[in-house]
Amino acid sequence: MTENTMVDFSQKYDVLVIGGGNAALCAAISAARNGASVAILEAAPRFYRGGNTRHTRNMRCAHDSATATLSGPYTEDEFYEDLLRVTKGETNPELAKMMIHESKEMLNWIVEQGVRFQPSLGGTLSLGRTNSFFLGGGRSMLNALYRTAYKLGVKIAYDAEVTDLIIKDNKFSKVTLTYKGQEKELAARALVTASGGFEANIEWLKQGWGDIAENFLIRGTPYNKGSILKNLISKGIKTIGDPTQCHAVAIDARAPKFDGGIITRLDCVVFGIVVNKNCERFYDEGEDIWPKRYAIWGRLVAMQPEQIAYIIFDASSLELFMPSLYPPVKADTIEELATKLDLDVTKLATTVNQFNEAIQPGTFDNTILDDCRTEGITPPKTHWARKIKKPPFYAYPVRPGITFTYLGVKVNKHAQMHFADDTAVANMFAAGEIMAGNVLGRGYAAGIGMTIGSVFGRIAGEGAAQYANKR
Repeated sequence: MTENTMVDFSQKYDVLVIGGGNAALCAAISAARNGASVAILEAAPRFYRGGNTRHTRNMRCAHDSATATLSGPYTEDEFYEDLLRVTKGETNPELAKMMIHESKEMLNWIVEQGVRFQPSLGGTLSLGRTNSFFLGGGRSMLNALYRTAYKLGVKIAYDAEVTDLIIKDNKFSKVTLTYKGQEKELAARALVTASGGFEANIEWLKQGWGDIAENFLIRGTPYNKGSILKNLISKGIKTIGDPTQCHAVAIDARAPKFDGGIITRLDCVVFGIVVNKNCERFYDEGEDIWPKRYAIWGRLVAMQPEQIAYIIFDASSLELFMPSLYPPVKADTIEELATKLDLDVTKLATTVNQFNEAIQPGTFDNTILDDCRTEGITPPKTHWARKIKKPPFYAYPVRPGITFTYLGVKVNKHAQMHFADDTAVANMFAAGEIMAGNVLGRGYAAGIGMTIGSVFGRIAGEGAAQYANKR
């Protein structure tokens, strides 16, 4: 970093942004484009900047027609229906509809900030029509936003951990922080918190989940410990969401405890069966198109003995999905596979045989909700049910992979936080994971996290700048 990009702690900035990911950068860029002087405080070192944005790859936005990067229209109504389906109605309708409407502009706005998308995606993920994929992935997208922020004069401090938020007369005043081993203060006229959830704070997770949280793996950054959220709560900021609700997917059990990212995710559930430690199936693997259901599997596995499960499939499905970083466990027979997984040989063979016997005639098509199903077993498999009979046989061990938590701060359509009495805080805004619970009461659909961060980040930055400009 050069001298002219570093935060001047003797200056009072118009807008202070806490966080360094997509939501934070959209807020900072939006504020700067609205005439504000902006400082970003990112707790992570420069190399690890960006929170969970580093691991993302796409964003879900409404659009009225096909584009160079999207294969067809995705209307606001369809987006909202998808959101209602995955959340089971646990969303704020006003904020959800506003976000979806604003997402239509985001496809162009984000490109104007230097982000590039790749051509529409085909294949089994079924996202080419609904989601735009970043050219070069999340880190490339992140670097583009940082370049734009620098050009706009945004100042950035890395390894800058905020330790306290000072609120006076019901308004934000300043923060205290640790920077390069020294205690410092930084004042600003308005604040945007985009500091993520608390998924990396295992002790906090255990308060909601109990001791089983010890077996959770954290897909994203180890820096999201929820310290800003906890501080805001202590200052009387109103919260929203359930501490046990989160974006939780089934990831390879061999992944590291933190920061494994998207390459540890497994997309093969729909092509086989999933059994727990007792070799028992426990949920319909073919319930719906995978991008609308993949995020339920983390919670499902969390409820199983020892928080582990195994995806079992055969050679006919090996090339139908995007592989994990780790190779699957491979065997010539189901019995050998059970031995390699340290599972009961007889029980696994029985489960597979019962599943095979329940398969009904149908035409397999991995691109639609096909008619391949089971009959006479519980749980059923309602789509993509094929006999597991073609050797070699494969398995992936999986554990709950937590991406981000949904307990956060309540906001209004201007992205302003609220006090406990539900009055809006004039100069305190939030964007991204720290307020995602306003839209995501539960469940998830691919790319919505980036939508929330981008839309509310832009709104928060604009609102913070407008407040500062009036002072």
